[in-house]
Amino acid sequence: MVKRIVSFLPSSTEILYELGLGAQITGVTHECKYPDSARKKPKVVNASIDCAAMSSREIDRRIGEMSGTGGEIYVIDSSVLKEAMPDLMIAQGVCKVCAPHTKEIERAFEILGYKPDLVVLDPHDLDDILISVHDVAKRVGKSEEGLLLVSKLRQRIKKVEIAAKRKLDKNTKRPKILCIEWIDPIYVAGHWIPQMVKIAGGINGLSSNGEPSRRISLDEISQYQPDKIVLMPCGFEIDRTCKEMDPLNDSDRWKSLDAVKRGEVYVVNANAYFSKPGPRIVVGLEIIAKIIDPEAFADLELPPNSYRKLTQ
Repeated sequence: MVKRIVSFLPSSTEILYELGLGAQITGVTHECKYPDSARKKPKVVNASIDCAAMSSREIDRRIGEMSGTGGEIYVIDSSVLKEAMPDLMIAQGVCKVCAPHTKEIERAFEILGYKPDLVVLDPHDLDDILISVHDVAKRVGKSEEGLLLVSKLRQRIKKVEIAAKRKLDKNTKRPKILCIEWIDPIYVAGHWIPQMVKIAGGINGLSSNGEPSRRISLDEISQYQPDKIVLMPCGFEIDRTCKEMDPLNDSDRWKSLDAVKRGEVYVVNANAYFSKPGPRIVVGLEIIAKIIDPEAFADLELPPNSYRKLTQ
């Protein structure tokens, strides 16, 4: 029976709370901020750099340097981890920048002096995320609750898909959507985002479902000429993204894009609804749907401050 759980990524923390297991979580990361009670949990992992005090360009450069030299992106608090005494640790394999990776897990085993059960989540698209939810549920003895949660999430996904198809059946052209995962330098969003765009009725022409995000030039964006642009820098909320806009706003090539000139640029709360492969990713799908077609999804209620249309 799993009694003590350490979560090494925010999405698994959210899953555990959704399954009613908040009381069994004995350690989380510094990024585990949802729900609010997760903020009060002991922090077994902290970042080695202060991203809040750095620009997007500085963060990208520093992470690149650390990855190249084997530097520690995350630091495990040995005393907190020992006190957490986990029976189960949940980690991830999708991105070593987003959450503690293999090296940190091995370090955790060394600190503990024993190897607790380990679940490694490695979702690459929306379907994988739902599988991850049930994988966690099975491991913690909540299989039925996990199936119910997945079923509810699938129903919401299907509702978006049906509404989008209904509009497309009326010979409506799918709009070209560009989702930007980092601003300086520019990265186009990958992994689960292309699938979300397709389900919501758009065309994602510059990245492929399940593939990592990749660096992209303004020339390539200009050739694509998206109908709408969605800014979702990994881990950023809306206000932080807006503060990072100078490199784009200072670019004549950016300002010449049709979508920019027409005011079809949107900023979303990526930290809550796009960056983390947990249950709230379905809210992200609903946000994209509302951005793509406000009329078709006029009745869709979204959380406050989940997205913002930028003004010229």
